[in-house]
Amino acid sequence: MSSQEDIRRMSMTEANQPKKDWRFILIAIVAGLGGLLFGYDTGVVAGVLLFVNQVFHFDASMKGLFVAIALAAAAVGAAFAGALADAFGRRAVLIVAAVLFSAGAILSSVAGTIPILFLGRVMVGAAIGVSSMITPLYLSEITAAHWRGAIVTINQFYITVGIFVSYLVDYMLSGTPDGWRWMLGLGSVPGLILLGGMMVLPESPRWLAGRNFIEKATAGLRFLRGRQDVSEELGDLHRDIVEDSRRAAPWSLLLTRKVRKPLIIGVGLAVFQQITGINVVIYFAPTIFRDAGLSSASGSILATVGIGAVNVIMTGVAMRLLDTAGRRKMLLLGLYGMLISLVFIGTGFLIQLHGPLTYIIVGMVAIFVAFFAIGLGPIFWLMISEIFPLAIRGRAMSIATVANWVSNMVISGIFLDLLLIIGRGPTFMFYAAMTVLAILFTLWIVPETKGKTLEQIEDSL
Repeated sequence: MSSQEDIRRMSMTEANQPKKDWRFILIAIVAGLGGLLFGYDTGVVAGVLLFVNQVFHFDASMKGLFVAIALAAAAVGAAFAGALADAFGRRAVLIVAAVLFSAGAILSSVAGTIPILFLGRVMVGAAIGVSSMITPLYLSEITAAHWRGAIVTINQFYITVGIFVSYLVDYMLSGTPDGWRWMLGLGSVPGLILLGGMMVLPESPRWLAGRNFIEKATAGLRFLRGRQDVSEELGDLHRDIVEDSRRAAPWSLLLTRKVRKPLIIGVGLAVFQQITGINVVIYFAPTIFRDAGLSSASGSILATVGIGAVNVIMTGVAMRLLDTAGRRKMLLLGLYGMLISLVFIGTGFLIQLHGPLTYIIVGMVAIFVAFFAIGLGPIFWLMISEIFPLAIRGRAMSIATVANWVSNMVISGIFLDLLLIIGRGPTFMFYAAMTVLAILFTLWIVPETKGKTLEQIEDSL
């Protein structure tokens, strides 16, 4: 009798699974453009740094500040993004972020003075901070449980595509007078595409239901799932919202026992994603390759294009595996691979490889990026969109995203000075040591969320 009941429930579940039609795919693609903004600006800085000092005469500290000021703005943007998304909706905030990013990209590209250049970078950084938090939140809330890993990872895939495209742009414009201005200005294109796309997309049904816009939430679910009967999913939403509405949701709720463990997981993964060195590689790859022995700027950027291609390909692999292999297993696999490659990179600099052996370092950087792309890269953004209770999801994701951007700012801002103080080899050995801590953290506390609804994850934590 029990087995017959299980079969009946499985049949009902399969019947109620959303149909993957063009509308749903379109929504995921357009919403993922928030990741493209993030990726393009992250990557384009690598090429800009090689040329911008010819106009503004930046030393190592000013180069670090040029990177860090956008990251500081991103941290501030992420800090306010959650509250804004909870108050005004995910869609409206993404529209504002698209406008801000496009305006900032254009302003920084035409800057004739350092203050104007930095103002443009602040605008771009704030937009990236907002979109980096809201995009995975929006995608997680419109997606059924059995697709969530792949769909939310579209955001990370777009980040890697943005990085790859920016590297190509850097290479093609590396010999052009004032090419760095075009590098920065072309960032307005994905911003404008995102703006146009979000104008026609629906608001998150979860947010609408939470604001008691039940008819709009129902219409949104029908559009997303491609069917008229969404009563079961709407019922789950309603029960979750009723439970959360029985208590107030002040900021102090973030300190309660129910939220403490998810918050530790989210902030921990946020910090480890940065202090293991990924954005040092992304921002400064041409500089690293030039230090390793690739003498020309164009040659260093071309090697960086290859790194960008690896990043895209392996993120695509991650999208296929996250909903089958599981989040935790993929995270650990990625961290082990990152650790091994970082040890090889640090050793290569310590023994001062030269000549053809320089390409060992290039290859190890590619392997490092590959393992990041199947593990810590997508899984951090996926996890923070899954593990927090609905009542404070936006604010909790803001905290994790702020921790991510602050860590990014600190690590990227001091990287060039760190190279001068302790050297290249010890710097990468430091990142290897941080990766060991990330492995221990994952083994200790990070759960498996594969195949669970957001409500089931909330209950289990």
